[in-house]
Amino acid sequence: MTQGEAFTSADGLAGLTAYDRTGEKIGSVEQVYLDDRTGRPEWVTVKTGLFGMKQSFVPLAGARRQQDELHVTATKEAVKDAPRVDADQHLDPGEEQDLYTHYGMKRTGGTPRSAPAAGNRGAAGMAGAGAGAGMGMGAGEGRNAGAREFATRSGAGDDAKRDEMIRSEERLRVGTEEQEVGQARLRKVVVTEDVKTSVPVSHEEVRVVREPIREGDRTRANIGEEQTEVTLHAEKAVVSKESVPVERVRLETEKVTETQEVSDTVRKEQIEFDDAKGERGAKGEGWRDRKQGPRH
Repeated sequence: MTQGEAFTSADGLAGLTAYDRTGEKIGSVEQVYLDDRTGRPEWVTVKTGLFGMKQSFVPLAGARRQQDELHVTATKEAVKDAPRVDADQHLDPGEEQDLYTHYGMKRTGGTPRSAPAAGNRGAAGMAGAGAGAGMGMGAGEGRNAGAREFATRSGAGDDAKRDEMIRSEERLRVGTEEQEVGQARLRKVVVTEDVKTSVPVSHEEVRVVREPIREGDRTRANIGEEQTEVTLHAEKAVVSKESVPVERVRLETEKVTETQEVSDTVRKEQIEFDDAKGERGAKGEGWRDRKQGPRH
């Protein structure tokens, strides 16, 4: 496994903030694991999960440090889904091979020593680990010298699965969420309109009625001027207004379900191989189809 010159020792790695290859924050670096053979940092544990209660192993292969940031080549999802391994103990070959397989990596070299190494968190332990690695001491020599190591030396996995890799792909997870899209208001305003209606009215009119005086009627004759009058009456249309309730009006909502189509772009990995001559062709394509199974 190739390491950058910045990771020849564990000095300064603990406490950095880890970011994945897309720049998304993963968590803070807790512990550093050293290779039993070379004494170089090979793995770090990063706090993940709710409230940072879980530590996940992250490979340092291809990682780079930028001030207080550690940028690794793995994705945040891959780190969160990494195999669960106790972060305070030595990595045995099987556990380390599981991590290599999960990240699609291959271990180079033989199986290292798997004796457990003591680990202590703190600045003094970190300095001890860096000094041991810098002087070229082995794992046993560093511990026998009494140094309190923060970094734990890891072992390599067996060679049974060294020639395989994990192919991953993204899949859409579609759900629904409720959100406000608008408001409906009910208000009352006053408008005017012209109303016409018919109402019967009556009035009095004058007409002259003449009746002859019959013989025998006792009526005195009096010649002279005289006048009489009668009062006439008529009905008049009178308009008044009153307010009366006519109906109740309210707002109600009802849920209407409809189907919407959603689309997005997902990534997936393809496995290719080169033959001994470094050529690719129909054979490689056919091999890829057979090994991968049906494409989605």
